[in-house]
Amino acid sequence: MAGKLTIMRRIDFCAGHRLLRHGGKCEFFHGHNYKADFYISGELTDPVGRLIDFAQLKQLFKGWLDEHWDHGFLLSAEDENGLAAIRMVSPTKYFVLPYNPTAENMARYLLEEVCPKLLAGTGLKATRVVVWETDETCCEARADES
Repeated sequence: MAGKLTIMRRIDFCAGHRLLRHGGKCEFFHGHNYKADFYISGELTDPVGRLIDFAQLKQLFKGWLDEHWDHGFLLSAEDENGLAAIRMVSPTKYFVLPYNPTAENMARYLLEEVCPKLLAGTGLKATRVVVWETDETCCEARADES
């Protein structure tokens, strides 16, 4: 069979963040029960008929999220005050993003930085990542198809 196939794996994680220069309540430390939907595309299936085993996707993406973001705080590299505060807590877990940890930037980071590394050597590509901050709000980052 020829043609492009796309599968999706959803991963749940919990993380805290704050939005630097937000000007509203999201500038305070707070957290969310996030969901991240990873859309993976390819053309070749294995002898079973899969692009990749869903369990393997879970291991890759949940493994990365558990290690780096789950039950940690996401902060901007520019957030000197927030970083100083979080570093005073022991034990602590935090992840520094090159930009504000909005749903938009989290989706972009996962798509552009994390997915290519995790999928290296599989022949598969992440074509979009959706980060759900709440049940009503999300952001979708899409790969350039050109």
